[in-house]
Amino acid sequence: MKKLKVLPDPENPVKLLDLKYTPAKTWAAGIPAVVAAFSDILQERIPLRGMRALFSMNQKGGFDCPSCAWPDPDDERSPIGEYCENGVKALAEEATSKKVTADFFAENSVYDLAQLIDFEIGKKGRLAEPMFLAKGGTHYQPISWEKAFEKIASHLNALGSPNEAAFYTSGRTSNETSFLYQLFAKEFGTNNMPDCSNMCHETSGTALLPTIGIGKGTVKLDDFYQAEVIVIIGHNPGTNAPRMMSALQKGKKNGAKIIAINPMPEAGLMGFRDPQALNGILGIGEHYSDLYLPVKINGDMALLKAIGILLAEAEEESPGHVFDRDFIAEKTTGAETYLAQLKNYNLSDLAEAAGLNIEEIKQAAAIIAKHKRIIFAWGMGLTQQPNGVDMIREIVNILLLKGSIGKPGAGVCPVRGHSNVQGNRTMLINEKPTSQQLDRIRDVFGFEPPRAHGYDVVGAIKAMHAKEVKVLFAMGGNFLSATPDTTFTAEALRRLKLSVHVSTKLNRSHLVHGEEALILPTLSRSDIDMVGGVHQFISTENSMGVVQSSKGILKPVSDQLLNETHIVCRMAMATLGDRSVVNWAAYAEDYDKIRDAIEKCIPGFEHYNEKVRHKGGFYLPNAAREGQFMTGKDGNRAAFTISGVPFNQLAENEYMMATTRTHDQFNTTIYGLEDRYRGIKNERRVVFMNQKDMDREGFKAEDKVDLFNYDDGIERIAPLFLVVPYSIPERNTVTYFPETNVLVSINNVVAESNMPASKFIKIQIRRHQPDAGG
Repeated sequence: MKKLKVLPDPENPVKLLDLKYTPAKTWAAGIPAVVAAFSDILQERIPLRGMRALFSMNQKGGFDCPSCAWPDPDDERSPIGEYCENGVKALAEEATSKKVTADFFAENSVYDLAQLIDFEIGKKGRLAEPMFLAKGGTHYQPISWEKAFEKIASHLNALGSPNEAAFYTSGRTSNETSFLYQLFAKEFGTNNMPDCSNMCHETSGTALLPTIGIGKGTVKLDDFYQAEVIVIIGHNPGTNAPRMMSALQKGKKNGAKIIAINPMPEAGLMGFRDPQALNGILGIGEHYSDLYLPVKINGDMALLKAIGILLAEAEEESPGHVFDRDFIAEKTTGAETYLAQLKNYNLSDLAEAAGLNIEEIKQAAAIIAKHKRIIFAWGMGLTQQPNGVDMIREIVNILLLKGSIGKPGAGVCPVRGHSNVQGNRTMLINEKPTSQQLDRIRDVFGFEPPRAHGYDVVGAIKAMHAKEVKVLFAMGGNFLSATPDTTFTAEALRRLKLSVHVSTKLNRSHLVHGEEALILPTLSRSDIDMVGGVHQFISTENSMGVVQSSKGILKPVSDQLLNETHIVCRMAMATLGDRSVVNWAAYAEDYDKIRDAIEKCIPGFEHYNEKVRHKGGFYLPNAAREGQFMTGKDGNRAAFTISGVPFNQLAENEYMMATTRTHDQFNTTIYGLEDRYRGIKNERRVVFMNQKDMDREGFKAEDKVDLFNYDDGIERIAPLFLVVPYSIPERNTVTYFPETNVLVSINNVVAESNMPASKFIKIQIRRHQPDAGG
């Protein structure tokens, strides 16, 4: 058996801190959230600068939060603040007065910086000037912007094929930059455009497009207020989308029943104390979940199938009172086949596979059976499972039975992560563009774009490892820490000829690099973007399809920062030169011209420059929201689908592990070392276990253990974790990412979407051995 080299390594340092833990919370937000948020503003020493920005963040005419993609209210917005705790922390990170300059890099080698944990790296401050690491170099050195673009152009133009380059995109990137970025890649000659969707909601789009005709959610914020039932599955709103709790609160006040489905009883699923209301300030909260189902990891499919069976039985008992028969007949196809296959399953077997008792499942089915206005909202607890596509399609099956798509208060709601991740895809950041999309690019710009599909994230990592991709250009993000199989991915990055990262802050991907490396500092959302003496705005798309303007108000920390649009345009001009047919210089100087080009290429953006200037922006077309399902199936009908149920078996010494984030974290950005709602403080290397499992293994709280994975016949080790007892199904464990990404095989992916299956990792747990690292 092959063993990966023992950590610690520069890609994943091992360091225990000083764990303190208390009982988990049963409610989220409240005054503690306010205190935690504003302490970050004070720690970054920006009380006036930070407060000024907060009054503009997520307000009409202000700038879009750099954190999650949850939508803002269409009508009036809170004058106190239209943001959450994590939004304040994200702002504090980018509005900080601390700077990382050439002097800092001269004093700190790449190796020394790599020994820091991610939290320490991120707290160094804003990147202030472009930096270059030469082949064999130990320290980054300053480089002019002109020389940086010359370096990129020389590497790209030296490639044997355009497909030896890959262009990665983070969800922070604006619509305008995203459109130009994909345009450059296509004119250069490749569709190698891996992006962060490949790691979060690619599964959602893959599941929804062929079933309802659009790869996005169908609900608006108002639908949460009108819903009769809201099912939250595989998602933790208190940490991952805190502003969602306000929508749940309104829905609950209007009579909605809330069903929460998750292996861990997260605080944000249980209750909410509104910090902008008197009751919340006084510590009086509202209980959320009418029913909580502690499903086993990967037991969701069995649960959904069981609910389908119970709904079918209820319909047989009361014909026409459970199913929406008119909707099924007029709007769907495949219902008979779907209902017939339900008879192949036994409820007891499904309940066991889900880790639930039948009575709990019957309660959920009874709630759904009685109502029509039903929303299913999900996160990466579903999308990062190997059968995540099938699970989401099973959700669609249930909603189609009820006629609960395309009507007020009902539909599907994939809760997206980064604030423009959905907009990136709308702007054609996609390794698999359609023929129609490519034809429009050709017709508008006059060059023939490449037709072959490119690499997604997993494909790009494998291609880098095989030296088939030699240049990686990353528009934002922290590629190494976000991706699976850390040691394998680090080896892949080191085999590059050139790695380039456009960033606002220092991160680990700058420290595990190609033969040569560039760090290009850029403006943040809150920064003023002045072009030709004009204060520019950009635009983004939130998770419910609203496109809105975003205009920064803070003076940038350095005059050496370039906006992302200029970076793309200058890279394109340096690389393509006279062979380009695109007027890159014009786009660099006038964002309106970019939006005019988007309007010509992408349906739904008619009168873009006019509509985006409306306060609150505009909704993109969404046929499924209106009850029209453009699937191309049986006269454009929504499609029922047939999927199997996994009955997972673990060896006697195996556990199922899922990775998650802490409350002090957004994606790979670590704001602090406290996971307040789960009761964890000052530590990240923890493994949550059921007490019965701990007793069986002879573990006590805070015992040191090592974690192992053996996929692909390779021993992967994540050493030195502390055991923490938690309310979680037996034989299930949860750890934080990116610390345990090292255990996620590059080949452990979601069927069809090819996303890393980071919520489904078989591990072994053993007492810590010093030679395992740490």
